[in-house]
Amino acid sequence: MGGVPKDLKKGVIIVVPHTSNWDFIYGMATKFHFKLEATYFAKKELFKWPLKTVLQKTGALPVDRSSSKDMVGQAVDAIKKAGQMYVVIAPEGTRSHTEKWKTGFYHIALQANIPIMLAYIDYAKKETAIDEIYYPTGDKEKDFAYFKEYYSKITGRNPEYHNKEKLL
Repeated sequence: MGGVPKDLKKGVIIVVPHTSNWDFIYGMATKFHFKLEATYFAKKELFKWPLKTVLQKTGALPVDRSSSKDMVGQAVDAIKKAGQMYVVIAPEGTRSHTEKWKTGFYHIALQANIPIMLAYIDYAKKETAIDEIYYPTGDKEKDFAYFKEYYSKITGRNPEYHNKEKLL
């Protein structure tokens, strides 16, 4: 379902929930289905043989999660310089249960003045989608309440890992 509108050249695509390694496979299938040139971040430890080539060919950029480098600023700079760029982020930051989302995707969208595209992998319905374009208002509470409502109806592969109650 859905996709990225042809006239939209930049955006942050959030994929929720992220509860299984299978999410990557379905995410890649969705990316290729929509012929979407998208970038995503993966922990730098994965960039070793045999995964390094696969990750690079699928649009991955290594990130040092132990570092406090300004990832938001680096992403914003890259987006502003690019003619077209979509960055895919799983706000939960892990496949395991988490108490709250990481908010970097939100700050990237605000600072780069680009929309957030809401995407999901719903295992109960057996569908994936880039379903909605959302322009953040800068009112974090309001925006995250919207995300919470939107994603409350989506079922991950391991539903017990998807925290539908607290995003911030």
